[in-house]
Amino acid sequence: MAPTIDVDPGDPNLIEIIRLGGVLTGLGVLFLTWFAVRLVRATLTRVGDRFTHRRLLVNQISTLTGFALYLAGIVLAVSASVSLSREVVLALTGTAAVTVGFALKDLAASILAGVTIILDRPFQVGDRVTFAGTYGEVISIGLRSVRLITLDDNIVTIPNNKFLTEAVSSGNYGALDMLIQLDFFVGVDQDVALAKQLVEESLTTSRYVYQKRPWLIVVNQVVHESYFAVRLRAKAHVLDVKYEQEFHTDVTERVLEAFREHGVLPPALLHRELPEVTPRRKRAPAKEIPQPPTA
Repeated sequence: MAPTIDVDPGDPNLIEIIRLGGVLTGLGVLFLTWFAVRLVRATLTRVGDRFTHRRLLVNQISTLTGFALYLAGIVLAVSASVSLSREVVLALTGTAAVTVGFALKDLAASILAGVTIILDRPFQVGDRVTFAGTYGEVISIGLRSVRLITLDDNIVTIPNNKFLTEAVSSGNYGALDMLIQLDFFVGVDQDVALAKQLVEESLTTSRYVYQKRPWLIVVNQVVHESYFAVRLRAKAHVLDVKYEQEFHTDVTERVLEAFREHGVLPPALLHRELPEVTPRRKRAPAKEIPQPPTA
């Protein structure tokens, strides 16, 4: 006789777990959430462009709002699609825990890391950061990843959990201005005081420099491209991080033009002239010793 299997009518099945009528509602909630996040971010981006001095604050509000909307949308969609009765919760506890633990391990870690980034704030939207050799501006902090835009307009996506184990440096950390460093090299035989004065004038008269922050020029003797040279390292704050490249270009052009006008030359291989050496007097030939006459 074939064995019989007793089925408890109270056991939850797939139809009881997933409400077919709520699936469409859940998908609609997710779509509305995505549309709301796009609309809020676009609106706040225009507000930030209009009020430049509050741009970074507006970007932070946009990130927090998008994060909250996504979490709320996911919770509402799951609630609408899945029955959360006591029996269903008990039936799904074991299987769902194992599935989420293995299949969604990285996603869950990235989401928790994103919450940590929002709360701990090692950097913010709008900051110029360097991470794993990549330098760029943080344009978004999402549920799964952080997006950077580099100076050559490449979008770099980094999972959130990477920031919990590796170091990241922020150049401005929530401020609009940022310290910029520029190096200029002149020959060791040039007028260093004149070169330093020209760099100072080019730096402080740039329209992109932030005059309310201190600036500095450090002079060192270094080896540059196999030449002994004098390095003039200019340190000043740019008015807004979005003008970083314009600041580099403007100051560099001013310094090179000033060097050319005043005859300040770049490093070069120098040949020293040896002092003139007086030739030694020739020694007089020795007198021959007369030999005795032979017999």
